[in-house]
Amino acid sequence: MAEITAQLVKDLREKSGAGMMDCKKALQENGGDVEASMDWLRTKGLSKAAKKADRAAAEGLVAGKVSADGKTGVLVELNAETDFVSKNETFQGAAREFANVALGVDGDVDAILVAKTSKGEVVSDVVTNLIATIGENMRLRRSARLSVDAGAVSLYLHNKQGDDVAKLAVLVALESTGDAEQLKEVGRKIAMHVAGTPTPPLALNSDELDPAVVAKEREIQTQTAMESGKPREIAEKMVEGRIRKWQEEVVLLKQPFVMNPDQTIEQLVAETAKAVGASVSVKGFVRFALGEGVEKTEGPDFAAEVAAMSGQA
Repeated sequence: MAEITAQLVKDLREKSGAGMMDCKKALQENGGDVEASMDWLRTKGLSKAAKKADRAAAEGLVAGKVSADGKTGVLVELNAETDFVSKNETFQGAAREFANVALGVDGDVDAILVAKTSKGEVVSDVVTNLIATIGENMRLRRSARLSVDAGAVSLYLHNKQGDDVAKLAVLVALESTGDAEQLKEVGRKIAMHVAGTPTPPLALNSDELDPAVVAKEREIQTQTAMESGKPREIAEKMVEGRIRKWQEEVVLLKQPFVMNPDQTIEQLVAETAKAVGASVSVKGFVRFALGEGVEKTEGPDFAAEVAAMSGQA
């Protein structure tokens, strides 16, 4: 019998689209023969994932969890092809379970995919089996984690689809030695602001803005100023003021608080510090809106597929 090496398992997984444990079992059952193992996986319905891997998956859910001590929070986005699947209890349960796994994994999506669920299943295998069971392409697209040594991490789920899952979710981490419950409530209000403000913040402060984004905005503002007929030297001076104003609009701490537009988030944090009798700082925030940044292509007509299948029954 051929030795079942990690490379052999990897090769079969890439070829079949099946989960790691399923590939290992297939190779064991077939003496390390890759082609025979492919046939074995097909008979078990475990190679279906490979046929669906090129379908766009931009629907699904965002799941969020906060640890029992309130000091760590995570978000994960689990994508599928259709909104219909997001209402599936099995799919929702998987999203919740992946968020639970993420709480115990100090890493990115790749680290989560090789970790095990509470049932001892490898996350990547669970995704593959979901694809085979539900019949749509799926992927664990991204994850985020915030934690504080002292303070609170708050979670807000906008328009919840079920326990711990939604289409839009926000985490906010407040660092402070003040009362954790007060911090949690203020953090949740800031998270609601991040979810609901007309201009979603791009960074916590101007220093954290992506230089490429700033450069692009500067280019746009310079071009606009020059098109108004101003010489380049004057246009560039005008641009500096416009860039400062733009930064105040897109960084969280400078934004007017949606629940009290006369107060900025920075002022709300300062007010909170007085209330709890300790310094308070926003350590970070994360906003996941389902499918943002995914290029959506025209997929198959599922209604037509179902109708065709009904006609064949």
